[in-house]
Amino acid sequence: MLTKRIIPCLDIKDGRVVKGINFINLRDAGDAVENAKYYDKEGADELVFLDITASHERRKTTLDLARKVAESVFLPFTVGGGIGTIEDIRDLLNAGCDKVSINTSAVKDPDFIKKASSRFGSQCIVVAIDARCKTKTRSKAEWEVFINGGRTPTGIDAVEWAKKMERLGAGEILLTSMDYDGTKEGYDIPLTSRISAEVSIPVIASGGAGNVEHLYEALTDGKADAVLAASIFHFREYSVRQVKDYLAKRKVAVRI
Repeated sequence: MLTKRIIPCLDIKDGRVVKGINFINLRDAGDAVENAKYYDKEGADELVFLDITASHERRKTTLDLARKVAESVFLPFTVGGGIGTIEDIRDLLNAGCDKVSINTSAVKDPDFIKKASSRFGSQCIVVAIDARCKTKTRSKAEWEVFINGGRTPTGIDAVEWAKKMERLGAGEILLTSMDYDGTKEGYDIPLTSRISAEVSIPVIASGGAGNVEHLYEALTDGKADAVLAASIFHFREYSVRQVKDYLAKRKVAVRI
């Protein structure tokens, strides 16, 4: 049985780790390198670094900071934000990153995912999907893809988009619920379970973690392969170790 992964997320703005609610009202959460070192010691399975304003500001990911983080940890490290060319991916991989996360550029040019996975292998190409529910009835919910750090609606159905990205070579989906992000009310289980059922590649659930039960629900009811969390870890409400101990007691396979 494959173990489920626990992944802290470093949202980066102006070189600092930040955390908001529904993609706005950001507050400072510390130094990126120090946070990365802490999560490495804590036993996190992976680390995600997202430069959340890079695409909106039409600039590249902060490469120097990504390199410093990569040099400070010994766990798989994914970087996203402002990645738009094959050269961007190559530079990040050369800087020590293991995977890249692509959102806006994939929507603008879906074949970019095909080119990237052909060049570097699907195992290091993660497609990030920021989705917002567009229906009032959750039982018949539909979700729309947003880009530019959640600022721009695309009109694209999130479920169909995930399936298309898999066909074009994505090796993993990083799925963030914009409705639940930062609320600490739990993950969007209908969204997560729906996309997990529709694709065969791993799905990382993101947006809404407030306690350990929420992570458990995303991995079981949501059928996610991994859970990403920020607030509960950054502000030391829970440690990665506490989460893993809880999940292990609930018979979820995790790496201890």
